[in-house]
This record gives sequence, structure tokens and C-alpha cells, in this order.
Amino acid sequence: MSRLGRLATAVHSCTTQELLVIAKDIATRATDNTPNTPTARRGRVAIAALWVTQIALAAMFLFAGGSKLVGAPAMVDLFAAIGLGQWFRYFTGAIEISAAVALLIPSAALFGAMLLIPTMVGAAAANVFLGQSPAPPLVLLLVAVAVAWGHRNRLQGLFSR
Repeated sequence: MSRLGRLATAVHSCTTQELLVIAKDIATRATDNTPNTPTARRGRVAIAALWVTQIALAAMFLFAGGSKLVGAPAMVDLFAAIGLGQWFRYFTGAIEISAAVALLIPSAALFGAMLLIPTMVGAAAANVFLGQSPAPPLVLLLVAVAVAWGHRNRLQGLFSR
């Protein structure tokens, strides 16, 4: 007897109650979006794209935060124009470096992206205050939001424990 024949015989011999349980189990597996189910798995391309984005974002913030910490003249002038003092340049640089490093650690990437979101909101507001274009920090904000969104299942897992 073929596999299909055996399957048909097995299904035919099941009671209606057993068929309802099997159908419910199949429907639950198809609609369950928890991280342990196959339907929630990402493809290799999506994972690679998320990593490339994280690495690029980390590189940008390593450079930007580093230029703030080493005292690049442009950064010193920018933070002098903001008017909060040079301590704020060091603070912002430390946040950017910390977030960049976190983006490169798989278990901390979500937190690195979440740390960059308010930082870029503040940078966009500072650019508007100084009469500059807020477009660069807003683009970085969108990229940080995309990375955080890519790791949203980890955030849900933290709150469901």
C-alpha cells in the first residue's frame, strides 16, 4: 500500500473529534508567531540584511562618537553653538560609541538601536535649533528604528518572561 493510501486509511479511521483536534493543531501552528515556531523564522537574506545594516550603523556611530570624544574642531564648534557646554559633547560621544558597540553584539543589538533612537531625535531637534537640515539625523533615526524593529521579537521575549 502506498503512503497516500495509508494516510487516507488513517484519516478515514479517525473519529470526528480526533479530526477536529488535528485541524485545530494545524491552524494554531500556522498562525502562531512566537519565536520558536517555523512561521516566525526569518530567511537568510533578511538576517544578512539586518546584520549589514547594523554594521553600517555601528561604523557611522563609531566614527561620529569618536570625533566627538577626540575633540574634532567641527564638533567642538557645534556643541559650543548648542550652548550646553562641552560635557554634553563627551556625553553624546559616549552614548554613540556605546550604542555602536552594542549594535555589534547580537544579544545587545536591540538595546544599541533603542539607545540611538532618542539620541537621533535630540540631534534632529538640535539641527533645527541651529538652522541646519535635520535630514541626516532623521535618516539615521529611521535606520535605528528599522534595526530595533528587526529585533522586536527579542523585546517581546523580555516582557513575556
